[in-house]
Amino acid sequence: MNVCRFVLALTFIFSGTVKLIDPRGFQYKLEDYASEFGLSALLPMFLPLVLAVVIAMVEFFIGINLFFGIRRRLTSIVSLIFMLVVTPLTLYIALTDVVVDCGCFGDALVLSNWQTFWKNVILLAASAVAVWTPRKMTRFISERNQWTISIYSVAFSLVLALYCIYRLPVIDFRPYHVGVDLPRAIEEEWTGNAAEPKYADFSIDTPDGEDITISWLEQPGYKFLLVAPYLETADDGAVDDINNIYEYCEKEGYPFLCLTSSEADAIERWQDMTGAEYSFAFTDGIVLKTVIRSNPGLLLLNGGAIVKKWPNSALPDAGSLTAPIEELKAGEPQHGGYIRGSLLLLVWFFVPLFVFAFVDRVWAGGKYLNRLRKHSINQQTNVET
Repeated sequence: MNVCRFVLALTFIFSGTVKLIDPRGFQYKLEDYASEFGLSALLPMFLPLVLAVVIAMVEFFIGINLFFGIRRRLTSIVSLIFMLVVTPLTLYIALTDVVVDCGCFGDALVLSNWQTFWKNVILLAASAVAVWTPRKMTRFISERNQWTISIYSVAFSLVLALYCIYRLPVIDFRPYHVGVDLPRAIEEEWTGNAAEPKYADFSIDTPDGEDITISWLEQPGYKFLLVAPYLETADDGAVDDINNIYEYCEKEGYPFLCLTSSEADAIERWQDMTGAEYSFAFTDGIVLKTVIRSNPGLLLLNGGAIVKKWPNSALPDAGSLTAPIEELKAGEPQHGGYIRGSLLLLVWFFVPLFVFAFVDRVWAGGKYLNRLRKHSINQQTNVET
């Protein structure tokens, strides 16, 4: 029983966490689903992102409740209902291949459609066992204090999702993460030395149709890459900062290029609206949404290596760009990686969570010892009388 419960709990926690880390990635996957089922025109633009956050929070909340044994019967029923919905859906996806990847674990762990279906079959069986015998789940938090874990989990998951939407994912599972040397990675794929193709669709094409991918990326020194997958829907709230950064690049001699998938008329409207004087080149929109979860977003490269990423909401301001980039804080390599991001999550969430649980166990243990002491005193009194 507890084995099924822990398998369910850890799967839900992992699935919810990777979606909370990258809500926009799950949003794009939901938009793919909507497109395949002919629902795109019926959905408001904001709805896929809202659904992405809500679904991720629900998965995370179910997992935490299952792990700690909170509201065991209700949580087990909710997990069963969830699996009854997603299992037939993943069977349909496996049979039809309407999408290449269901997105259940984001970019952290990519499964084939059939692997996803059989994984859900196992989880469906585990959830049925949990519903059948919920009271056999061992509690790790007292019934009196379980609300602290529940409220903290909801609050944390919402804050994490909003932070990663407003800024960038705290862990970047995608191929275009900080530190990757793009021309080297691309050439490894071309020569067949890469384990799996990740950069096959990445290219930089001029308006004349010339492929300048390697030649532009291999220019020595620092360079800036503005990424705007779709200029028609790009956030124009930071256009002054973008123009100031471009002027800084012109002054210091750094190449600056905007990558987009939009057509020439959309580029012209963007230039008229923002006063943009920088050059544009074309890349596939899906690839650009993978490069950075911001529209627009900015990359700093040194040679072909990605040094730093900025979302539209946190671009360097003009006042900080007063010297060559290598002398500024803005040019310092961005700290990232799976280990650092995972440690941050452990510190932010799981350490306080287990502190709550430890304090609760101490409190429950104290009450238990107090009852034993009173029982012993009563027994002794009865013997004496």
